[in-house]
Amino acid sequence: MPLTQIFIHPLKSCRGIESGRAFAGFSGFLHDREWLLATEDGGFISARTDPVLLTVSAEPWPGMMLFRAPGRPPIAACETRYTEAVAAEVWGDAFSAWHGDAALDAWFGALLGKPCRLLWLGAQSKRLRSQLEHPVSFADGYPYLLTNQASLAALNSELANPVGMRHFRPNLVVDGFAPWAEDQWKTLRIGAVVFDVAKPCARCVLTTLNPDSGQRSRDSEPLRLLGKRRRIDGEVLFGLNLVARTQGLINVNDAVEILA
Repeated sequence: MPLTQIFIHPLKSCRGIESGRAFAGFSGFLHDREWLLATEDGGFISARTDPVLLTVSAEPWPGMMLFRAPGRPPIAACETRYTEAVAAEVWGDAFSAWHGDAALDAWFGALLGKPCRLLWLGAQSKRLRSQLEHPVSFADGYPYLLTNQASLAALNSELANPVGMRHFRPNLVVDGFAPWAEDQWKTLRIGAVVFDVAKPCARCVLTTLNPDSGQRSRDSEPLRLLGKRRRIDGEVLFGLNLVARTQGLINVNDAVEILA
């Protein structure tokens, strides 16, 4: 059973980058969710409130991140300019990150139509979560999100307007398994890297946004159908949150082995 897709999202809520390989570390993929847009007091900003973020692309370069958005000139954020330690917050986790370039703040502020700050996670994340052994990036709560292509196909078979996997913003996509087989998984190996399942992934309004334009679906799908078919213990579920037990390079087409 193969790994079919790898996605990295350098800026939280930005358009994902599909890659043929990526380094899987304890805190997540290299460059994944290492930049964050925040309010002036450090609260995180995401596409839940500002769907225009989905139109932003981010391209990693050595020591910098190149950002592009429709109708805006490209701009680069250089890590060496991010030297001011400031408060940051993601879903109640309070920690420090790095701020530094007013030009980037202005660029994103013009895009969002409100004041904001661009923050860098730093070479080592300072975000610690009590239930995890290693620091976490600016991701919602866990380093990795895995989805099953067969589960998406099962969902799409009931939708008038099928959706793509990018609606669910995964890091890892697997194929060749039965629909919803992932509900039973505890531990898996992808290539040489072992992952443990932390919990099923609870889904939100982000799934109803077009991953290219940020436009919301008129019928609230696929979240409405998921609410009927996949509501468990009060949460609407699709995919798995994972943590890495080991580190290493993984590649598209690597074998996926269910260990437990």
